[in-house]
This record gives sequence, structure tokens and C-alpha cells, in this order.
Amino acid sequence: MRFGLDRLPSLPALVSSLRSRRVGLLAHPASVDGRLRHISTVLEELAVRPRVIFGPEHGYGGEAQDMIGVPDARDEATGAPIVSLYGETEDALAPTERWLREIDVLLVDLADVGSRYYTYVWTALLAARAAAKANVHTLILDRPNPIGGDASQTEGALQKAGFFSFVGLEPLPIRHALTLGEIVAHFANQDGLPLGQDGAVSVVPVEGWERRALASAWDRPFVMPSPNMPTLDTALVYPGGCLIEGTNLSEGRGTTRPFELVGAPFLDGKRLARELAATGLPGFVARPLTFLPTFQKHAGTICGGVQIHVTDAAAFRPVATYTALIALAHAQAQGEFRFRTERYEFIDHIPALDLLTGSSEARLAIERGEPARDIAESVSRVDADWGSVREAALRARGLASVVED
Repeated sequence: MRFGLDRLPSLPALVSSLRSRRVGLLAHPASVDGRLRHISTVLEELAVRPRVIFGPEHGYGGEAQDMIGVPDARDEATGAPIVSLYGETEDALAPTERWLREIDVLLVDLADVGSRYYTYVWTALLAARAAAKANVHTLILDRPNPIGGDASQTEGALQKAGFFSFVGLEPLPIRHALTLGEIVAHFANQDGLPLGQDGAVSVVPVEGWERRALASAWDRPFVMPSPNMPTLDTALVYPGGCLIEGTNLSEGRGTTRPFELVGAPFLDGKRLARELAATGLPGFVARPLTFLPTFQKHAGTICGGVQIHVTDAAAFRPVATYTALIALAHAQAQGEFRFRTERYEFIDHIPALDLLTGSSEARLAIERGEPARDIAESVSRVDADWGSVREAALRARGLASVVED
């Protein structure tokens, strides 16, 4: 299997075009090829030298924690400016005209993890839209979805009107089973932007990807794309685990197993594990335990909770599982459990769980005390017409492809 970056050196016409144009690069530490060489090294060997480098959330160097604004910097190796596309305001989420005037083509290589909350795909889409307005071409070096790209692996309803944000900028299932290149090409096509080498957006697709396969079947290690995404296990639970951010439960940040560990000082992990098993949801075991986060929620305080161990990846439904977990935690500790109402991804007036699930329905159902399994099924259900939209996204990727895939 060859990712977009792996294929780039074998595309001489494309490399020649990049050498002759002013290039901007949007990348991060996981932008590596099959030999684990960073894209900056690959481009240097190809005599392609970016004039400006853009970094997404967590930064080009990947050091920053979630929702922390990243300052601009300078690349020590090349002297090129590093411009952050994740600052303190929404205005900082896309390249400005000042930097786009410096380039002719924006080269994008970002590792996504297959969930609409993960912000890299929205950074890429915002960058492509801004680039198109400035007559700058966007070229995406695509990567496979580490938690699968088959339609059967899709989970989660689309967002309702009024609930779009940087954790869901456009309508998309929570676990979308698409690639970053497919998503950007699809929404660019919806915008009416021309696709392909002579258009606004083009894609070097992945070659030889079996869409149902997880990253464990790839011919390379899983490279962490952000500080709290260390393993494939993390990525697999993340479409559900990120929902915990909408509550005052710890999602395991400050431990070695973020998103797999969930708990709080006021939870009985044994009870939570029993009740979660009783829902009948498949593909996992919830193991009761205690843990001590070293930073973020409940730092320095022992939490009771569970670790979600995926026992059958094909059957596991992360969105349903963690929605049920939240409902059960709320029922167990109504006096201490609360939903997050503080500012979340630049939004002040909508609770975080509503932004993550795409409506207020799940939160209100949990507050009413409806059965956990019923709420889980409602949140995880895929919209009936998503299949046709998915096919449109795959066609858009085909139109944008610069080589046969």
C-alpha cells in the first residue's frame, strides 16, 4: 500500500510542477512516508522547498494540548515561517490572504483518525476554500482512514441546523469511513469548485488500500497524529470517547490510555461496568478500575471508572457505547455529574455535547432519564440518505485524483 506521500516521488510531472511553483505546506508530525520519513525530508530530497509552512491544531510540531492556541514560529532547518492555523479565535483557523499571496499551490498532508470531531479535516477544508479564493491550487496527499473506510463502519447521525462548529463544520456522520481527501473533495465539489490538476483541488489517492482494513493491517506503524492519540486502540474508541469531553467526566487525558479510560471521583466503576454490559452493546468489555489523571480534569484525584477494551473491532460501535456510558454515569451520579457549558472549540452558547452529537436531543434524553440503550441507538443511527452522499464523495475524490487509484 502506498499513501499519497509515498506516491509523490514516482510522479515526475507532478514533482516538476511543484519545483517550478511557490509551495505552501500544511502538515504535522504524522506526515510521514512508509519509511517514517517526514514530508519535509521527502520534499527536500525532491528539491521542493516550501516558502511557508502551516500547522493545524496541536501545531506543526505537535506539542500543544487540545484547544490550546499555537503561536507562529520559524522552521529551524529551512528558515521558512511556520504559520499556525489554530489560534485563540475562529479567524485564525484558515490561511490569510497575506500568506496565500506568497504561494501558488498549497500541499496538504495530514493524518486523520476517521471521526468528524477530529479537527484536521476541517483545517484542510478551510485552507482549501481560502486558497481557492486566492487562486491558489490545493493538492492533497491522501492517507487511509485508520479505523476503516467501508460503508458498514459508518456510525452517527448528521448534525442538525445550528449545531455546526469546528468539531463538525459540514454535515458528516460521527464515524465517517472516508479519507481527508475524499471529504475535502466532496465539499469543494459542493461549493462548485473545479476538481483535478487544472482545478481548485486535486488529490493523490492511496494506492492498494483495502477499505475495511484497520491500521493494524497496514505495512507500517501507527504514528500518533496528536498528543492524546497514541495508538490505534485510541483511534478506534475515539468516535465515542471524545463525547466525554462534553461532560465533567475525565476522558483519560493525563493518563497513558486517553479515551479508553473514563471516570470521575464520584463514580462507582464496578456499577458502571455492570450496567454498561447489561445494555447488550457488542464488541467490548468495560473493565472497572481506578486511575489518577496527572493533568486536565480531576488532575491529582483518584477517579473511579472503566477502561473500554475492544474485543471485536468489526462489531464494536464506539458512538453507541460511549453515549450509553454517559447516560449511565449521569443516572448514577446526578448530583455531581454535569454537562460542559464552558466555551468549547470557539463556541460559548451551545453545550459541548450538543456540538459533538450534532443536536440537543441526546443531552435532553439523558436528563429525562430515558434508557441508555435507546439514547445510544438514536445518536449512533446513520441518516437514511447518507449512502448516496458517500457515493458522491467517492466520485468527487475520483474527479480530483491526479493519478489512477
